Amino acid sequence: MIRIQTERFDVAELTALLQARTDGRAGALVYFLGMVRDYSPEAGSRSLFLEHYPGMCEREIQTLCDQAKQRWSVLDTVVVHRVGELPLGDPIVFVGAAAAHRGQAFQACEYIIDALKTRAPFWKRETLADGRAFWVEQQAADAEKTAQWDPPRDAP
Repeated sequence: MIRIQTERFDVAELTALLQARTDGRAGALVYFLGMVRDYSPEAGSRSLFLEHYPGMCEREIQTLCDQAKQRWSVLDTVVVHRVGELPLGDPIVFVGAAAAHRGQAFQACEYIIDALKTRAPFWKRETLADGRAFWVEQQAADAEKTAQWDPPRDAP
């Protein structure tokens, strides 16, 4: 299940949904909860505004979930990502993975959030306490982290 929404979500409800969708087959449920944080502590962030490419964003996240299911025998995934104006401290993203074993669920969850940060078409605009706003650029460290999940290429 994938949802892009403006409304806050309930972590307990999403976890219960993931558990119900696996109907006793999962030995492990792992989730990641991302929060809006102060991206510019020296200037003080006020909020973060997120835009996305409707349709394409959901398809890309579904592809990531499908890849995780194939790689780690994941039973099910739930991803909810918020868009719009979000204040500091608000939940921004939930990624949940259910699998027979914890290692599979942990790896799948980490893969999905890493890849989502670099492959899903989201754009972030930070607004500072003084009212200045700017678009947040993708971090090289995020791209490097995602690249670590790619299968090794055979040498010629």
